[in-house]
Amino acid sequence: ILTSVSYSLSFAAQRHVLTYMEDAVCQLLENREDISQYGIARFFTEYFNSVRQGTHILFREFSFVQATPHNRASFLRTFWRCFRTVGKNGGKYSTICCSPEYHCLLQLLCPDFPMELTQKAARIVLMDDAMDCLMSFSDFLFAFQIQFYYSEFLESVAAIYQDLLAGKNPNTVIVPTSSSGQHRQRQPPNDCNPLEGVEASLFYQCLESLCDRSKYSCPPSALVKEMLSSVQRMTFYGFLMALAKDQGINRALGALPDKGDLFLDPAMDQELEKLVAQVSGLSVSGPASSSADTVNMPVRNSPRINSPWKPLHHRRKMDAESEGSNEETDSSEN
Repeated sequence: ILTSVSYSLSFAAQRHVLTYMEDAVCQLLENREDISQYGIARFFTEYFNSVRQGTHILFREFSFVQATPHNRASFLRTFWRCFRTVGKNGGKYSTICCSPEYHCLLQLLCPDFPMELTQKAARIVLMDDAMDCLMSFSDFLFAFQIQFYYSEFLESVAAIYQDLLAGKNPNTVIVPTSSSGQHRQRQPPNDCNPLEGVEASLFYQCLESLCDRSKYSCPPSALVKEMLSSVQRMTFYGFLMALAKDQGINRALGALPDKGDLFLDPAMDQELEKLVAQVSGLSVSGPASSSADTVNMPVRNSPRINSPWKPLHHRRKMDAESEGSNEETDSSEN
């Protein structure tokens, strides 16, 4: 029995079950008046279905979005699915965005998303170029994935790199223990001279030790070793760029498809085609159509996607307001 309880507690901690239970209870208390009409059981069913589907992070505060590895992966996947057409259209639209514009896209999903993380991701791509230079969607997305998902790991890597440049003992490197929601300003190491950098083998030894004792998410040590074993020296931003381009690390993280499939999403494309067909049908049967034609207007049959309770709560309020406005219109016409 003790072994079973110990395994259950370990599984709950690994999957951050307590984080989601606390958030679910907070959502329940904030919307208790509306939930009383639908039932607590339905609320918890919808909440944890949204967690499983990855839609629970939509329009949430940044502290929640980055609270767990699953939340971060869900946010990355949602950002890709929502804005992949930025790069899919080709031509000027494939490189139209600079750092502030990508940040605006991120804020559409998370209103208080910090600009600092966007700038750090852009620096991985642009290196020493001006931060307002244009970036392709794919370059920014894979750099952003590394910066966002492995944020705490990269802070420690920056400290290790600086210590190695200064000739300090790598064993004295301190792993950050502050809250994952606090992102310190990282001083960019000097990578201007390609001859600069640190010895790759010593760098890997430090990173291997870091991964062994870090409580935050780290890339697989075997992939990092393979990456650093192919060079003699490595700069900090060279290492970050290598992480962003490594498809093995991308597959291990599991949030985004391979780069060759980045603009392929058959399920989403099918839904978009349905919406386009419905809009086209509505435009055909517009004001010039007779009332008989209007009866045969296309009906939306697309499945309803579960989302966190708070958006559902707001949607019900909007529905109630629209119904009230319709009643007023009907009474005025009568």
